[in-house]
Amino acid sequence: MTTISAKIPETLFRRALAIAEREEITLDQFIAIAVASQISSWGTGKSFEERAAKGNWDEFRKILAKAPDVEPAEEDRLN
Repeated sequence: MTTISAKIPETLFRRALAIAEREEITLDQFIAIAVASQISSWGTGKSFEERAAKGNWDEFRKILAKAPDVEPAEEDRLN
């Protein structure tokens, strides 16, 4: 494990502490979970960016053109 020292606003600290207490975990555990969640989120965003860069709009339009131009079945409609 690595120990870090960070400066955060007092209000953010109090909110984090309150959540940790409510969830019955240590503040260290809460912060580790929060950091892991943010890293995962950024990784997902980066992955989508990389996949989007490989996309080809002309190929997308060709595939979409193959879809029938009909109304969806009743159970598939958005209300």
